[in-house]
Amino acid sequence: MKQTGFTLIEVMISLFIGGLVLGGVMFTYIGMKVTTKDTMTIGELQESGRLAINIMQRDIEQIGFWGTYYDDSFTIANTTTLATPAAASDCTEGLNNGSFPDLTSTSNFRTIYAKTADGTKELNCINNPIKKTDILQLKFLQGNQLTVEAGSNETQINQNYFIAEQERAQFVRGIVAPGTLNTNATVWPYSHHVYYISEQTYTVNNQSLTVPALMRKRLVAGNITTETIMEGVEDMRFVFGLDTTSDSRVDTYRSIDAMTAADWENRKGILTVQLFLLIRALQPDPGIKIKNQKYILGEDSNKRELTFTDNYRRTVFTTTIRLNNVGANLWRI
Repeated sequence: MKQTGFTLIEVMISLFIGGLVLGGVMFTYIGMKVTTKDTMTIGELQESGRLAINIMQRDIEQIGFWGTYYDDSFTIANTTTLATPAAASDCTEGLNNGSFPDLTSTSNFRTIYAKTADGTKELNCINNPIKKTDILQLKFLQGNQLTVEAGSNETQINQNYFIAEQERAQFVRGIVAPGTLNTNATVWPYSHHVYYISEQTYTVNNQSLTVPALMRKRLVAGNITTETIMEGVEDMRFVFGLDTTSDSRVDTYRSIDAMTAADWENRKGILTVQLFLLIRALQPDPGIKIKNQKYILGEDSNKRELTFTDNYRRTVFTTTIRLNNVGANLWRI
C-alpha cells in the first residue's frame, strides 16, 4: 500500500504559519496582561483618592457645628472643659489650640488649623511627617445626637462628649448619667483629628516596602492615637476660602502661608477648604518611561508644582468642601 506524507516544504510552511499564529496569540496575551495591569493600577489610584477625600470631607464638613450650643466662643463663664491629654502629648500649636478649650486664654478656641510640615516634629505630636506637605487639624462634633436616658444610654466609658445647651457647654469623658442633664441639654460625640502624611514601611512577599501614607492622629479618651488612613497619598495641600466682609460669601482664597492667627480664630471667617491630594501607586511600573512628570496642586499664585523622574504612576485629586455650619445663623447638619 502506498503511503503519502508531508513534504519538507509543507512542513516548513506549516511551522511558519503556526509560528505566526502562536506569535499573534502571545502578543495579544502580553498586550492584555499589560492593559489589565494598567487598568488595575489606575483603578487603585482612583479608589484610594476617592476614599481619602471622602474620609476627610466627612470631618471637615462638621466644623463649626456645636449642637444646641449657640454662643460664639468658649469662656470660663459658659464652659466646663477637660485637661489636655496625658504626658503632654496633645496635638497643639499656637494659642488655644489643644484638644479642649483653654478658658484662661484671650484667644478663641481654634477648631480648624493647618500648617506645612518643615521639621521632624510638628504640632507637638507628629513625628517625621513628609516635609513640604500640609497638615490639617480639626475639632468637631461627630455623628448624630446621642440618646441619654434611663434604659437607653449611648455614651461609653473613656469616650469624649460635648454636652450642649443654648448658653452652656461642657466637655466630658465617660458615661453621662441621665440625671445630670438639664431638660434642654443634648449630648454629642466629640472628636479631635489631625491629618498628615508620613512614610510607612511594610513587608510584602518577604520584601520591605516603604510607601507614603495619609495618617491621622485621633483623640481617644485622654490620649492621642495614630492611625493609617490610606497608603499611597504622597502629597496634600489646602487652600482656604475666606469671608472678610461678613456677608457669608467667599471673597478671597489663601494658602497656609498667607493665613494669620486672626484668620484661624475667626469662627465665621473660613467658609470653604480646597483639598488637593497627589496619589501614587504603591510599586513602580518598569513599563513607564516618562521623564519629568509634572503635577500641580492648586491654581493660585502659591500653587505647588512637583516633578518626578521615576516609574510610579500618579494622579491628582481635588475637591472644594464647604463648611456648612460656618458663616450662618443656625447650625446645619
